[in-house]
Amino acid sequence: MATGSQFSLVLGGGGLKGLAHVGVLRALEERGLQPEVVVGCSIGALIGAAWATGMPIAEMEDRALAIKRTDVFRVAHLDMALKRMLSPAVYRSDPLEGLIRSIVGDKTFDQLPRRLVVNTVDLNTGKQILWGLPGLTTPTVADTVFASCALPGIMTPRPINGHVCVDGAVIENLPVRAALAVCDGPIVAVDVGGSGGQRHAVERQGFAATYTRGLEIVMQTLAEELLRDWTDPPIVLIRPRVERISMFAFNRTPYLIAEGFRALNATLDQLPNDLAKLPPGIHPQREIELSIDKNACIGCGFCFAREPAIFGRGPDGKAIVRHKKQWWSPLGDRVVRSCPTGAISAEQRWPPVD
Repeated sequence: MATGSQFSLVLGGGGLKGLAHVGVLRALEERGLQPEVVVGCSIGALIGAAWATGMPIAEMEDRALAIKRTDVFRVAHLDMALKRMLSPAVYRSDPLEGLIRSIVGDKTFDQLPRRLVVNTVDLNTGKQILWGLPGLTTPTVADTVFASCALPGIMTPRPINGHVCVDGAVIENLPVRAALAVCDGPIVAVDVGGSGGQRHAVERQGFAATYTRGLEIVMQTLAEELLRDWTDPPIVLIRPRVERISMFAFNRTPYLIAEGFRALNATLDQLPNDLAKLPPGIHPQREIELSIDKNACIGCGFCFAREPAIFGRGPDGKAIVRHKKQWWSPLGDRVVRSCPTGAISAEQRWPPVD
């Protein structure tokens, strides 16, 4: 990607997995690349806000490595004891609020040296509100970032300019549409939702783990459906390998930063130097060959109900592949994951087609 290329950077939500965004920013900096704007959701909004203040990447890394559970999560014992089911959230607001204000202070969007957009949702109306867009720049950045991190039930909603705002992930965890409003160039989108990985015994890890795992699956599904028919401008989708890491894992920070750095470099290395020359769609793309394991297939029909152009039902009632060769974006893997018995396989054809 050419130095000076115009692009926007979208940083998605995913709890502590979003610390991979710091590694992404490090990789971009080393390549001499700076986005026109960062659009952030949840922890992506927090790290995007640090970038927008001009904070050096080395300081971001040091802060990320030093963060502890008590810097973010302290149970709201008093509220839960006195208000019981009327308690607004499981965790207190002040630790996270203190962390955010230590990074951005009391600045408004107009006072930031770099452009930032923060994704939130009005809890009462269900409308997406993108702070930092024209006409939505007067609140403090800290308030909007807190709201963007406020998963319903986990953190208290934040009133802002007549709106009661919560995490924008409930509508768009990877807010690529917001980038269209502020930059005409390609979009580099970093997805740390990672619901594709299999977990074990989540149901025995308590309310917060069960609830956030459910949200993680919902957010990832929404992101994939939103991007399914995306055409223009081209999106470069960065997916760090964080799918097996919990949203609340505080002991994986070095790996997360390193993986964000690796994922950005590995993805851009597959693409033209100038992203503006990419064709419409989601990149990087590859040619794969699909197959069905007849012994594993149970004939449930889910694959051809979801993807009738690719799959059908054979004479024996089991799935068949109508077109084995597919030209896939990173989202194509959802077809494989959707099979309840794992009967669908996708093998990359090598060498890839030019």
